[in-house]
Amino acid sequence: MRSSGSPRAGRRRAVLRTATAALSLAMAAVLAGCASADTSTDSPSADQGFKPAAQKEGSPITVWADSTRLPSVQAYQKSHPDVKMEIVTYDGGADGSTYLQSKTQLFDRTGSGWPDVVFGSPTDMTWASEPTKPGAQAFAAPLDDKLVPKSTLDGFAKGSLAPCQFNGHTYCMRNDIAQVVLWYNKSLMDKWGYEVPATWEQYEALGKRVAKEHPGYLVGSVGDTNSHESYFWAGQCPAFSLVKPDTLRSDLNDEKCVRTAKLLDGLISAKAVTTKGFFSQGFAKDSGSKVLMAYGPSWYGQYLFKTAFKTPAKQIAVAPPLAWQGETARTTGNVGGGVWMVSSHSANLKASTDLVTWLTTSDENQASAPTYPAYTKAAQAWLANPVNSDYFANDVTKPFQEAADEVWTGWSNTRFSDATAWSSVVLPALTSGKSLVSTLPAWQEEIRNQAKAEGYQVVDE
Repeated sequence: MRSSGSPRAGRRRAVLRTATAALSLAMAAVLAGCASADTSTDSPSADQGFKPAAQKEGSPITVWADSTRLPSVQAYQKSHPDVKMEIVTYDGGADGSTYLQSKTQLFDRTGSGWPDVVFGSPTDMTWASEPTKPGAQAFAAPLDDKLVPKSTLDGFAKGSLAPCQFNGHTYCMRNDIAQVVLWYNKSLMDKWGYEVPATWEQYEALGKRVAKEHPGYLVGSVGDTNSHESYFWAGQCPAFSLVKPDTLRSDLNDEKCVRTAKLLDGLISAKAVTTKGFFSQGFAKDSGSKVLMAYGPSWYGQYLFKTAFKTPAKQIAVAPPLAWQGETARTTGNVGGGVWMVSSHSANLKASTDLVTWLTTSDENQASAPTYPAYTKAAQAWLANPVNSDYFANDVTKPFQEAADEVWTGWSNTRFSDATAWSSVVLPALTSGKSLVSTLPAWQEEIRNQAKAEGYQVVDE
């Protein structure tokens, strides 16, 4: 999840305080990275043409994967016995690890050692798609350059490959996504006669009503290290918007940021939204049974309600992302999802590309994956798997599919974690009783400081 997110995806980028050891393992699976980045604008380091290494057909390929993806790689090896593979397990870029980047820089200096295929987080693409030094080639191979058919790349959920796209090329294939949806306890909603909200305004009104009629019950949380990705990302708040590869727009004074903060402040004041994290120590035991609604990623159903809260089956249902009243376009956030890369240095691009394609697009692999596949057809197979649907009180198919195509691509991957400023500035402020609106300036200042430290130019319009 990353929290990373998808019990990767975000990013890292955030360290989830797990409720149980089982949840910890599940979360590692979900959170592998998260933000989107559409940075196709030309830059000084624009692609000069991909020059493959000398190819040796049939040569062994080295694959680096995290422990969650390890069984998938092993399954491929078993079903493709003619492909010689060396499999290495590593952290997969979770929690902001820079291990892969550091090792790649070492391999660049020594001129050997690069793995052929790597699982990583979307954040890894901020460096893997750019040369580490003048005259060098980016670590990740441009998959759209005669390696993966356009028809295959076009089969991914709308915007899901945005983190892979730089300088007009696609440098990775998305493994999974963690589109944000509205989760709710259908049993309680029906018992109390509440209608499922479709707009943010209805969500706010219902939350305040719940606080009065059923004190102690909650419609959300802003206390986890990735809560901002559910609310502010979904609200199109330009906190992390790359307008150019080296220029970040971060403007928390934007009306779309302020309206989200005001709405949440009202619900926090009413005690309908908690500042305690869903994954914080003791929350599941003390308050898990009192979560009426939760606005969060597609993995919440299995890994929050089922695994952490232990909510009985056939109680939890899902609805599409919320829309703002009067706005025709509905957008949502994303809290997780990893990527697969093929090394530009691989001497067996054919085998490497075939593996990555199988891992991300095949029903054989993705139908039983822990989180929602980014590839549309594979997602259909995943949804058809009873393991991914039998627990819920309604059919998750339509809400999940709609949300998968509605993730806002204006929230970008950057060379630094989007969770750091939220965790270090915003969460302590909320815990001390400050409002979100009053904390927006400090949050923005911390984001800008981090961005400048990483070499970005920062603008606010």
